[in-house]
Amino acid sequence: MAQERLSMRKIREVLRLRWDQGLSYQLVGQSCGISKSCAETYVKRAKAAGLTWPVPEELDDEQLEEMLFKRGATLGESKATPDWKEVHQEMRDKKMTLILQWHEYKERHPDGYQYSHFCRMYRAWQKTLDPVMRQEYKAGEKLLVDYAGSTTPVVNRKTGEVHEAQIFVAASGASNYTYAEATWTQTLPDWIGSHTRAFAFMGGVHELVILDNLPTGVRSAHRYEPGLNRTYEDMANYYGTALLPARVKKPRDKAKVEAAVQGVERSILARLRHRTFFNLAELNTAIQELLVDYNEKPFQKLEGSRKSLFDELERPVLKPLPSSPYEYAEWKKAKVHIDYHIQVDKHFYSVPYALIGQTVEVCLTARTVEILHKGKRVASHARSSHPGRHTTLNQHMPQSHQGYLEWTPDRLLRWAEKSGPSTTQLVDHILASKAHPQQGFRVCLGIIRLGRLYGHDRLENACARALHIHAFSYRSVESILKNGLDQHPLPNNHPDPTPVSHENVRGPDYYRIGTQEGGSCHASTSHPRQAS
Repeated sequence: MAQERLSMRKIREVLRLRWDQGLSYQLVGQSCGISKSCAETYVKRAKAAGLTWPVPEELDDEQLEEMLFKRGATLGESKATPDWKEVHQEMRDKKMTLILQWHEYKERHPDGYQYSHFCRMYRAWQKTLDPVMRQEYKAGEKLLVDYAGSTTPVVNRKTGEVHEAQIFVAASGASNYTYAEATWTQTLPDWIGSHTRAFAFMGGVHELVILDNLPTGVRSAHRYEPGLNRTYEDMANYYGTALLPARVKKPRDKAKVEAAVQGVERSILARLRHRTFFNLAELNTAIQELLVDYNEKPFQKLEGSRKSLFDELERPVLKPLPSSPYEYAEWKKAKVHIDYHIQVDKHFYSVPYALIGQTVEVCLTARTVEILHKGKRVASHARSSHPGRHTTLNQHMPQSHQGYLEWTPDRLLRWAEKSGPSTTQLVDHILASKAHPQQGFRVCLGIIRLGRLYGHDRLENACARALHIHAFSYRSVESILKNGLDQHPLPNNHPDPTPVSHENVRGPDYYRIGTQEGGSCHASTSHPRQAS
């Protein structure tokens, strides 16, 4: 393809929005930040490959890419496109109808488009004639979201400190039915939480969520290709909706929510301006009470109210809510270290050792850590709040560490011997004190590399002091070197380090014997939910 190929995850999203959500190619393209023709091309490739929705779970990214882009893959011949200028000219005749135009088109092109698609293509072409986008709101189609420009002060009862609460607003397109709430911030957790509560308030899910180009929801604001936050996309996928960012500096794209924001500011926040609130729950209770009046207030020029119109037109056609609200999850990238662990919030989680040196995606919830490689889950752990510790699954370890890993305890000890016996003893002690020697690789490698910066002699002296004071860590050795303590005699006039006596200290020969006998470690520090 002439254009840059999308990631497999983005292509899966294109297929979901087209096949599962039934969105037009234009809306699919806008939601995914690609052109309409590009979205149509990917769907055609998927059809040509024999794919349907849902895409089989066992099909990983590499297999999907092979099916869609293998050599010789064809998209089939395109159908004849009507001459829309001629169609438009004919439609000026009062006696002309679109169905008659379609019949004449099918006589010329029996294999052409069917009537419904013919009409959609013509309506899309018509919009290109008018540079001003006209907003058309159908029942249950769009939910528009934004933050109000005004904030509301909340006073800390103990300290008197004032914190300005942010006001989130969501409006249903066809009825103007409005939801509002106060949050402490506009950060991603509050943004996602406000959406889940807005869906619950509406009692269902709209087909589209129209949002402003907030830094929270949009990773990179761009006129034609806005990049959405991965967590935000994940939430939309969970609720079965699609995200459609408003165009930069185009307020008409979100005119409904701008009007709703103004209504909330004038009808709710203005009425609360003389009240003092001491916590967020108290403020939200007051907002919800006034929100009922706001939604039930009769229209001036139409019959009914926002609520009655919503109940009549929109609530029946909304998609049902999932059985439970979306669980907030953050996405990060991490590199697999030589000890086949990744670091997340200062804790170390194991992955299959074959992924050493690879970059993986990490999905973090309050309870779990899911690790994915090329779109396929490779590990799952219970989330830990203990910094500096390891969570390791036995099945992630090679059957023989010495036979499969470039880095081994024996190799680290041989490197340590270049500096001297104290460095070797310290490295040996760190490896022996771990349930798995590999959990000490990162620390030992850091200590050994200090020799490049300070020299082997100084490192040897620093390790001797660390052994003497029983400080068996990288930070201790680094601190000794930084402060020049290695250049002073040891306390109590002991020129040699005090030998370390520990039941787990195995000695350098242990690892060499293990290599010869093909020994391996089998203990595990924890047993969380198994990875699939």
